[in-house]
Amino acid sequence: MARDPRYDPLFEPLQIGPVTAPNRFYQVPHCSGMGFQRPRMLAAMRGIKAEGGWGVVCTEYCSIAPSSDEGHYPCASLYDADDVRNLRAMTDAVHAQGSLAGVELWYGGHTSANLDTREVALDVASLPNTATHGMPAQSQAMSRDDIRAFRAMYRAGAERALEAGFDIVYVYANHYYLLHNFLNPYFNRRDDEYGGSRENRVRLLRELIEDVGEVIAGRAALAVRYSIASDFETDPELLECFRLVAELPDLWDITVDDYDLEMGSSRFVREAANQAAVAKIKSLTSKPVVSVGRFTSPDTMLAQITGGVQDFIGAARPSIADPFLPRKIDEGRLEDIRECIGCNICYAHNSLGVPIRCTQNPTMGEEWRRGWHPEKIQKRHADQGVLVVGGGPAGLEAARALGQRGYTVILAEAERELGGRLNRETRLSGLSEWARVRDWRLGQLRRMPNVAIFPQNRLDADAVLELDAEHVIVATGASWRRDGVGRHSNEAFAGHDSDAVIGVEDVLDGRLPDGRVVIYDDDHYYLANAIALQLSTAGCAVTLVTPADRLAAWSGFPDEHSGIMRSLYAAGVEIQTAQALVGFDSGVARFAHVHGGPDASLDADYLLPVTAREPDDTLWRALNARADDLAAAGILSLQRIGDCRAPGIVAQAVYAGHRAARELGSATPRARRDRVVL
Repeated sequence: MARDPRYDPLFEPLQIGPVTAPNRFYQVPHCSGMGFQRPRMLAAMRGIKAEGGWGVVCTEYCSIAPSSDEGHYPCASLYDADDVRNLRAMTDAVHAQGSLAGVELWYGGHTSANLDTREVALDVASLPNTATHGMPAQSQAMSRDDIRAFRAMYRAGAERALEAGFDIVYVYANHYYLLHNFLNPYFNRRDDEYGGSRENRVRLLRELIEDVGEVIAGRAALAVRYSIASDFETDPELLECFRLVAELPDLWDITVDDYDLEMGSSRFVREAANQAAVAKIKSLTSKPVVSVGRFTSPDTMLAQITGGVQDFIGAARPSIADPFLPRKIDEGRLEDIRECIGCNICYAHNSLGVPIRCTQNPTMGEEWRRGWHPEKIQKRHADQGVLVVGGGPAGLEAARALGQRGYTVILAEAERELGGRLNRETRLSGLSEWARVRDWRLGQLRRMPNVAIFPQNRLDADAVLELDAEHVIVATGASWRRDGVGRHSNEAFAGHDSDAVIGVEDVLDGRLPDGRVVIYDDDHYYLANAIALQLSTAGCAVTLVTPADRLAAWSGFPDEHSGIMRSLYAAGVEIQTAQALVGFDSGVARFAHVHGGPDASLDADYLLPVTAREPDDTLWRALNARADDLAAAGILSLQRIGDCRAPGIVAQAVYAGHRAARELGSATPRARRDRVVL
């Protein structure tokens, strides 16, 4: 298929200083959870992006000195010749596909706890550490000598960037790191030539642009990552600072200074949410501008270019969900694009200090470790058939990947609609974009003549044995428990069998209670609070109770927590923390304070526990107990995957389905470990 000519502007080359980007698709610097610790994984992942058509592919933030140490988060670094060699692997992989490679030179300032190096962080002032782990430590206020040394440090980083083969070198001036703090009068209260007036506060940024420009002159482009207030009309300070340096670099990479808006989850932030601020910046400079907006629609991307909002389509999460997004637009295969769902599972795992992964793209992070390619998969090992039982996230992905390999696949689903848990959960407010996990896979499956789909077919063991399939994959999901068993307690609470105790599936299937509802959240992620919002909107008086010290604590990793709390307070949901459910009787839910504080008793017409799930593995257990019958029926393998094996997040279920399909008929390869061997 050929590209729709409407999208031609997305594929026009554009000069950035001394280099030329082959198109307008720009993978901005984004975290990977790999960093300097996993250089081969990092190089393979970025190389795949370039193969997929991203004209510019950048690193994550790249530390220029040990006093900017982000541990435990893995980041890139350019301290020495070893770092140069490691990052050369990335630039080589990107250049092999004809794309430009960019590096974001980073110094964290008071955000860096330096837990690994134990160095003292420098900043505009002595500011308390603001890393997620919140160390009780402060930065060192920079003297003039420190500033001179810092400038030399940046120059050295730029020299090493050239040695590593980068085409675009960044000065990083946002996200409340050191340079942003010099610009911001909230932090910069210095009384020397680097504080006070706007000209003084911009001085260090100007000097670094000039320093790096001298180092890389004619050999690489100079980019600056910069942020302004999302409400720049009422908070114009950073915008006014921008005017003083608007023409200095070769490229501006623009964000807003509200991280919840810049990379907010789809529950709270829609596509292209930052573009008013980006358009304002674009109107103030003649230099090319790139920005993100979780762009998933090619038409939205096109509008950014043709409308003059920006010159490049910046992407982090959409390039993770589909590294081949540009190529699919170029080839006229829009229906094949795996659209980002904005769940921020990628960011969550970087926050956990491990390689990123993706709900939509199960190969993310496995390009080198397991040799997985997002578009290519090995052909079937034999002319055999596979029965997949269950059409939830795991079963859909298993059937899709098996179909791609060329197997004859039967996909049987007990319910009328395929999608499993996604069908229910995506009806909740803010979760509609998660339906893309189901819809993309159904779209792919319906185009595969070797895959037969049978909804409303609840199979038992005898029915499975009668079908003509050499391999059986059971993906029958899991069900939410009603008895309160979860992380905090492995015992059921007294009164769990009351008719007034309702299950998660009841609510998700539309059987809504009324009156006073207490939701007990021992899951700590999105579901309990999403249900609380739904019930509150329906008119219930809702109280959310958790045994944890912080409601929805795990949601902090995908950076959803503040959005969740704001929405709950706005909806009038009452919240109680550190209370463990012990009983429910006669319309009263009883709780014990986990730290010995005052217990709680709450009047409730209904109690809804959101705790643990029970794997629905009855079919697998029945088949697994009939080894002789399996052999007689010619069934060579039986496995269970996804939630019916081990309940988890949707991303884990999709990964399980993909892995089962990849490994069918072959010895399970050991995942390679990316490490330094002495």
